[in-house]
Amino acid sequence: MDTYYVIAGLGNPGRQYDGSRHNVGFCVIDELVDRFSISGPVRFGKSMIGKGTIAGQKVILMKPLTYMNLSGEAIREVVSYYKVDPHSHLIVISDDIDLPVGHLRIRKKGSAGGHNGLKNIIQHLGDNEFTRIRIGVGGKPDPSADLANHVLGHFTGKDRATMEEAYKKAADAIECALKEGPDKAMNLFNTKKEKKKNVNTNSPAEGVGELQSHS
Repeated sequence: MDTYYVIAGLGNPGRQYDGSRHNVGFCVIDELVDRFSISGPVRFGKSMIGKGTIAGQKVILMKPLTYMNLSGEAIREVVSYYKVDPHSHLIVISDDIDLPVGHLRIRKKGSAGGHNGLKNIIQHLGDNEFTRIRIGVGGKPDPSADLANHVLGHFTGKDRATMEEAYKKAADAIECALKEGPDKAMNLFNTKKEKKKNVNTNSPAEGVGELQSHS
C-alpha cells in the first residue's frame, strides 16, 4: 500500500457552517483541493476524502463528518486503514480563538489547548505527537459574549479578506512541510509574537466541542 500523508481540516459538516470561524480547517482543505487538483471528494467512513500529490508526496485530504468534538474518530479510521504513522505523516488544521485573526501557529506536538477537536484526536491516537496548524480566528468581542455563537459565526469586513490570505498561507505552509519538513514550515510561517498588549488574552473554552456535537 502506498505511503500517504493525511491532511485533516477540522470543521462541522452542513451548509450552515460553511465559512464559519470553526470551519477554517475545511477552508484550507478547499484551497489545497483547488490548488493541486486533488481528486474527489468521496465518502470514506466518517469523512470525505480526496487523493493526490503535493510537493511530490502522495496525500489524502480529509474533512471529518463527525462534528468537531468527535474528529478523532474519523482521523483514526483513515490513518488506521491506510497504515499512516501520525507522528510523521499527519497534519491537522484547526481554528484558534487565542490567536489574532489570520495568524498561524504550527507545532509538531502539544496539548489540545482547550480545543475539543484536537482533544478528541489526541484521545483516539493515544498521544499528542502530530503536526498541527492552528489558524487564529480572534477571541470573543467581549467576555460576556457566547462562545458557541462566536465560533459558529462568520467573518465580515476586513477579517474575511485577512482569512482568505490565511488559507493561502496555510496551504503554502503545508506544501513547505511536505517538501522540507515541519521545522522549516514553522520557521517560515509561524506568526511572530506581538507585544503583550496586542495579543488576545481570552482563555480557551473547554465546552466548544460539546456544543458542536449535536449541531
